[in-house]
Amino acid sequence: MSTFTAELIGTMILILFGGGVVAGALLYKSKGNGGGWVVITFAWGLAVAMAAYAVGGISGAHLNPALTIALATIGSFPWADVPAYIVAQMIGAFLGATLVYFMYLPHWKGTEDSDAKLAVFSTMPAIKHPLSNLISEIIGTFMLVLGILALGTNTITDGLNPFLVGMLIVVIGMALGGPTGYAINPARDLGPRIAHFLLPIPGKRDSGWSYAWVPVVGPIIGGAFGALFFQQIFEGKNSVAFWILAVVIAAIFVGAQATVKNVRD
Repeated sequence: MSTFTAELIGTMILILFGGGVVAGALLYKSKGNGGGWVVITFAWGLAVAMAAYAVGGISGAHLNPALTIALATIGSFPWADVPAYIVAQMIGAFLGATLVYFMYLPHWKGTEDSDAKLAVFSTMPAIKHPLSNLISEIIGTFMLVLGILALGTNTITDGLNPFLVGMLIVVIGMALGGPTGYAINPARDLGPRIAHFLLPIPGKRDSGWSYAWVPVVGPIIGGAFGALFFQQIFEGKNSVAFWILAVVIAAIFVGAQATVKNVRD
């Protein structure tokens, strides 16, 4: 199997399980209806682990453009391979979301809540405030990439690393997922959002395009900074890019603080 196919299939598995648990928890007459946040966060963690077990030995199981870009930023992955990985991840996410649609085919019509239908495919903020929402995605993805790299410094029993990454996803979801639904992955959000837009889902709302940039830009910034932070602090390798990105993120924090008083909840 090529690395392109591995990333495609791995991301498809990720979204099939991840989107599937949200559908099971939210859609009309699903036997998992009402499962709640704990069920969703655990299943997303296991989804990441299962996808990583499936293709990790072939492509490294990035399954996330933010991780791919972050690794390239610190020289741990060739920039020349980044576009192919991202295309594969996007296609895989779209296909995974389409499978979720067919998996729950009779349940869409009976579900009156159009926001719940969108939530099966992509994230939306609990309180819409773009800069604050951007910060949430930056912090969540920062911890994802930093956590993955930090795990790599430990001597871990063969085969256990994907499971630990899955547990990292669980704690990110439980601790940091409340404000935005923790996309922390541009492909995970954008690919299924496109599927939501194209699929003939009965009674669906708009696909939330005014917000769609946040779960793309935020994870890319947070992931790159997580990798640069690891290189700067853990490995002691000074980088101008680290300081530039730190200033950009600080400016976002200041801007969010200055505008949060205008938020309508």
